[in-house]
Amino acid sequence: MNSKWLGACTGLALFAVVGALTAPASSEPRQRPAHALPLGAAGLTETRSTRTLQPGVTLTRIVRGADAPALAWTVEVSIPGGVTSPDPDAPPTALKDRASADELAADLQEDGFDARVEEVTAPAVADYAGGTLGWRVRVGKFDSQSTGTSERTRLRGAGYAGSVVYTGWDGNPTDRGPWRIDVLTIDPDRFRGGLKASYGSDLENREKTSELAAAGATAAVNGGFFVLDPSAGAPGDPAGVGVYDGRLLSEPVNGRPGLVMRDSGRHSAVARLRWKGRVVGRDASQPLDGVDRVPGLIRNCGGTADDDPTSLPLHDVTCTDRDELVAFTADYGRRTPQGDGLEAVLDARGRVLELRSPRGGSLPAGGSSVQATGTRVAELADLAQVGRPLRMEGTLRDGRGRKVSPSPATSIVNGGPELVRDGRLHVTPATDGMVQPGNASFYYGWVHKRNPRTLAGVDTAGRTVFVTADGRSTDALGLSIPESAAVARALGLRDAVNLDGGGSTTMVVDGEVINNPSDAAGERPVGDALLILPDRG
Repeated sequence: MNSKWLGACTGLALFAVVGALTAPASSEPRQRPAHALPLGAAGLTETRSTRTLQPGVTLTRIVRGADAPALAWTVEVSIPGGVTSPDPDAPPTALKDRASADELAADLQEDGFDARVEEVTAPAVADYAGGTLGWRVRVGKFDSQSTGTSERTRLRGAGYAGSVVYTGWDGNPTDRGPWRIDVLTIDPDRFRGGLKASYGSDLENREKTSELAAAGATAAVNGGFFVLDPSAGAPGDPAGVGVYDGRLLSEPVNGRPGLVMRDSGRHSAVARLRWKGRVVGRDASQPLDGVDRVPGLIRNCGGTADDDPTSLPLHDVTCTDRDELVAFTADYGRRTPQGDGLEAVLDARGRVLELRSPRGGSLPAGGSSVQATGTRVAELADLAQVGRPLRMEGTLRDGRGRKVSPSPATSIVNGGPELVRDGRLHVTPATDGMVQPGNASFYYGWVHKRNPRTLAGVDTAGRTVFVTADGRSTDALGLSIPESAAVARALGLRDAVNLDGGGSTTMVVDGEVINNPSDAAGERPVGDALLILPDRG
């Protein structure tokens, strides 16, 4: 048994062909809708330019509201709990209850600042009622970022905390832009290249999208969510489902959506996925908690019932579990994670070479391993015996409970929330963990406000579509999650999902980054990317 162990056995549930997920492509007319994007006020200028990158692959750039007048900058002040707050010991956030916001604004005004309180309301979506998220406190309106920064410096000198923000990022539906959006469309009827996800040389390290595309891709966009902070796991490791060349190398955040792609560009789909795995010895088996990740750390949660604080998806939160069994392939990295516990090291035939404690170290050529922590150590010790075989099995299932068996030509990357289902708006932040109890500021910043976004899906003609929207600048406002869904539907997508965005949003064409990544340092290294490969003829 080698590093391909999660994809080698077609008799197991994990790996054969994608069938249940992939309905035949629609026979509807194959012309993209020409109407303007539903962004900002009606009647804004909108330009579209399209070019063919290779047979079956087009790039369209959409610029809306290029002539928009500049909006104001302001300073958004962090709101402490306050004596009137239901939770006066809560840390400072962007949004609070009205009484806490009024209290802070009064203090600011007394100290000579032009403070105001603004109610923040969010639209209803498929699984979240929206309404009032809370109240924010802002100081001043400025015609430049530098002037706002000067005011923030003065606020800090008076003991307040805050950030300088452009009001165009608020998501006001009457804003006039500008927006800059790039769209890659893969038409399977004319496409003779390849379509795949790539994580680079190993899972535990990050690479830039342009670096992943340098392997010969015509075009690429960044992929799914990944671990960024070393305290949350191995930076670069997918924070959700990851299937590459048909091999499952990262388990799903149970129930969250993923983008399923075939190498041919046909039958792409958005599917909600769950997984169960087990390690099987001679006379018994034990359930697995995960694949190719640091034991005990479950980024974005959505794991097993004993995870703390929840087994449900919870975005940008790292759940913990002291007692885990995690399987490793050679794809993880040069060495498996180190720490207390036990590790069964397997050779290329799947036989146990050694039991090492503490766990962590290199794997033999073509080998794999299973790590145990906490109470699972005794379970692994009973199961694994040197010289005897040990195998790993697993089953992926979609939202209807149907088995998903990827072929070697299949890639799946994680995402969320859903945006469009069956041609209708279907935005699911509550289901996918973006609604955090007691933390309206997370929803405000992540869902409600405009940010750079990367979207993907399939249109009514069966074409796979990748979309990037620049943001966090005055030249490109970005999209809220509801706006992202509206854009996806306007572009003709039948099903669509949000991928990783913010500073990760990147599109590469012919070796060049063609969008404007928002991080101050430029293009951000990411966990994986979606690659469009040249014609194979």
